[in-house]
Amino acid sequence: MGKGFYISKTVAAVAIVVGAAAVATIIALSVVYSQEKDKNTVKPADVVTTAVPTFAPTTAPSNDPWHRYRLPDTLVPEFYDVILWPHIRQESNRIDTFTGNSSVVFRCVRETDLILIHSNKLNLTAEPTLTALSGTPAPIIHSTWMQDTTQYLVMQLNSKLTAGESYVLLTEFVGELGNGLGGFYRSEYKENGKIKVIATTQMQPTDARKVFPCFDEPAMKATFNITLLHDHNTIALSNGKEIESVNVTINGISLKKTRFEQTKRMSTYLLAFVVSEFDHIAQTDGNVLIRIYARREAISAGHGNYSLQITGPILNFFESYYNTRYPLYKSDQIALPDFNAGAMENWGLITYRETALLFDPEVSSSGNKERIATIISHELAHMWFGNLVTLKWWNDLWLNEGFASYVEYLGADHAEPLWNIKDLIVLNDIHRVFAVDALASSHPLSSKEEDIMKPEQISELFDTISYSKGASVLRMLSDFLTEPIFVQGLSSYLNHFQFNNTVYRDLWDHLQDAVISSGTKLPMTVGDIMDRWVLQMGFPVVTINTTTGDLTQEHFLLDPQSKPNQISPFGYEWIVPIQSIKHGSSQELYWLQSKTAQDNRMKTTAPEWLIANFNVSGYYRVNYDQKNWERLLAILMSSHEVIPVINRAQLIDDAFNLARAQHICTTLALQTTKYLSAEREYMPWQTTLNNLDYYYLMFDRNEVYDLLQKYVRKQVEPLFYYFKSATANWTEIPSGLMDQYNEVNAIRMACSTGVEECVSLIKGWFQQWMDNEAINLINPNLRSTVYCSAIAAGGAKEWDFAWRMFLNTNVATEAEKLRAALACSTVPWILNRYLEYTLNPELIRKQDATSTIIYIANNVVGQPLAWEFIRANWAYIFSEYGGGSFSFSNLINGVTKRFSSLFELKQLEQFRDDNADVGFGSGTLAIQQSIERTRANIRWLEQNKAEVTEWLKKATEQ
Repeated sequence: MGKGFYISKTVAAVAIVVGAAAVATIIALSVVYSQEKDKNTVKPADVVTTAVPTFAPTTAPSNDPWHRYRLPDTLVPEFYDVILWPHIRQESNRIDTFTGNSSVVFRCVRETDLILIHSNKLNLTAEPTLTALSGTPAPIIHSTWMQDTTQYLVMQLNSKLTAGESYVLLTEFVGELGNGLGGFYRSEYKENGKIKVIATTQMQPTDARKVFPCFDEPAMKATFNITLLHDHNTIALSNGKEIESVNVTINGISLKKTRFEQTKRMSTYLLAFVVSEFDHIAQTDGNVLIRIYARREAISAGHGNYSLQITGPILNFFESYYNTRYPLYKSDQIALPDFNAGAMENWGLITYRETALLFDPEVSSSGNKERIATIISHELAHMWFGNLVTLKWWNDLWLNEGFASYVEYLGADHAEPLWNIKDLIVLNDIHRVFAVDALASSHPLSSKEEDIMKPEQISELFDTISYSKGASVLRMLSDFLTEPIFVQGLSSYLNHFQFNNTVYRDLWDHLQDAVISSGTKLPMTVGDIMDRWVLQMGFPVVTINTTTGDLTQEHFLLDPQSKPNQISPFGYEWIVPIQSIKHGSSQELYWLQSKTAQDNRMKTTAPEWLIANFNVSGYYRVNYDQKNWERLLAILMSSHEVIPVINRAQLIDDAFNLARAQHICTTLALQTTKYLSAEREYMPWQTTLNNLDYYYLMFDRNEVYDLLQKYVRKQVEPLFYYFKSATANWTEIPSGLMDQYNEVNAIRMACSTGVEECVSLIKGWFQQWMDNEAINLINPNLRSTVYCSAIAAGGAKEWDFAWRMFLNTNVATEAEKLRAALACSTVPWILNRYLEYTLNPELIRKQDATSTIIYIANNVVGQPLAWEFIRANWAYIFSEYGGGSFSFSNLINGVTKRFSSLFELKQLEQFRDDNADVGFGSGTLAIQQSIERTRANIRWLEQNKAEVTEWLKKATEQ
């Protein structure tokens, strides 16, 4: 299909008439507002009791279409005219309303006497009207009702709609503008001591239906004409460019009416509107207007400058990468004080948390800067992959989010080529998702369409598997195809399906065409290879015997006694691309196509060593025979630089996880850390600390903890003093990004393991700030670890100071550092008070509540307090976060990850059973995974505690 979307002259003329009529109906809707404006408060119930026509209830049997969660294939939307008026009052913690109307032109593709359109938490203020575009009389709507469970507005007709005919449905409604962070909602901030309120949106995945009645499925693409009515002192933004802003008076109220250009053909979940008093900065890159919007104070302080600087280069990179021009005329990006996700790829109006878009060079760290670059890159990648071409249904969400999670590193690398950021996918995504995908309760990337129906099931897919495993397997695919072939197939896919919908196999087909045209030989088609990685959960461990050259693969499970909860269509066998390094020289690609194989290239003789999975380009773990492990340990101790940095990190991560799964002994895994006293690179150190975190979780409540602390202190002290020297006694900043990150590791671990010089250093820095709170001289890169260490070593005085600084700062990245550090206190009553603060959105923003509880649970003192807290408050927590919060599963996993006793297992199972009637929403799978993880932890402690104790004793005595 060509670019753009053609509208016939007849349809366009009707659209104009419908739009004019819709503006007139706002007058009637304003009566609702004027009635509510006189009230002192507006409760949710007030919205429900607004005068609404009485419609016939349903008594139909459960097999009727309105009891099904998917729309029938009878009607297809073509375009919408939507007018919305958010009634904002500049007062704290309000629930306001918005009024509006929507006319949708839809085509009937199969005869039907039923109209189903999504509508959730909207109250109609007039009877819907139906008109036929042909001018012939349309069927009469004889009964209408809301089907709450499936979130439909149901309209039964007195006769059937005609196949091939187009109709216009007009609805008028009032909705709640609350603080729920979904649909059309309020966001608050303070400016010059005054409360300021924003009306903003978050539609993904199923909340457009909270804003106006619509066909709210990703395949139901249409074009949208958006008009916003708003106060004179505010600006209005939407997906398209503003084409008109005029003054109007409605029911005696003077307003601005802002109209936007018609959108491209797109899905409802990508719509966005914002009404605010924000300011912006702008520049034009080629033909694209780029604007950064934020609080006036943030814009005037230059906090949007970095985002503006890198957006153009990243857009240009993706235009080249996709070989497709950016499809819009503008790219607005806006930083919101309250936002549930990190960012959202609304086409032409991307919404962000403030921490994901705003950078203050005096306060923000290098990590904050990297996060901004990668998130902007992620969202801009979606402008093509996801927005221009959209998956038909949410069961293939992984391809949309996994792809953006992979190429975000490529876009950020283009903007910041000195960072060497592409390697971080190994730590941030591959190693991270391995931990989840090695559970028997994991799930495949692609689910069956019929298994993903309810909104909470859709929300549950926004997890580590979809994002990080999706990124990992696509990176593997790009590697074995080679990037030129990968981008050739990708460009063909995007150009062929632009403005339409696909299933993931469509991408395989276009990649296969690129493979054929290049003459590249693969053992199977792209689809045959990749379906094994997409349609079965988990990943393999490849075991190589370097004496015989034998290779085997098997499904890797952290708990070897567990059984996968799903039957694999491929018997848990994968087509594995293996590229190895033999004694420092790279080998050609080898394909392992069965459970067992033999290849002489995998043989070595002493003193040769072999490492498979070069640069961790494949999504699998590797085990070796004992002799090869011994050679690798020897080379690490004698000349570790011979092994590439990524593969040094790989050896450590593979060894620790192979030991947990009982493939190798635990002491072999611990041996991989002995060389670290000589290691200065970030990736091996961070991998080690990630894996030792499990040991801390298992041992920080028993006698092994002291031995573990002594050993880690022995290994990290040389790193601490290395950075002391390299930074001229902490007065300079390391030049490389990875060195900056490793400096943080050096200070964090030196302080937490009791290196006295480190503890004195951070106490002194923090005390200087307390003595003169107007001047904070602590290096932004080090603030997170300094704040945490100082609060952990202090008491109420330090905590109260940090809390005051948290409340007073107007820089979101600084507030985030302080909010996390406040959870580091070792005083139980302080942590209990902090937990209570999460129930009050005036103290802890609703977007931050679950992560604050997780921060507290990460603290050994805070973990039992957090567990008691969520059990006592589960009904409230679930009602606030259970249905659609992307972070909700993280809450359950975060609070229970330390569980390692039968008593805790029983508590967890009891918690599951006691709250079966309340439910777990998007955290349902997380409950199962937590129970599985706890059982595995119990067994691991039973089998390894004595062995680890003995090894640590010897290692600390040497």
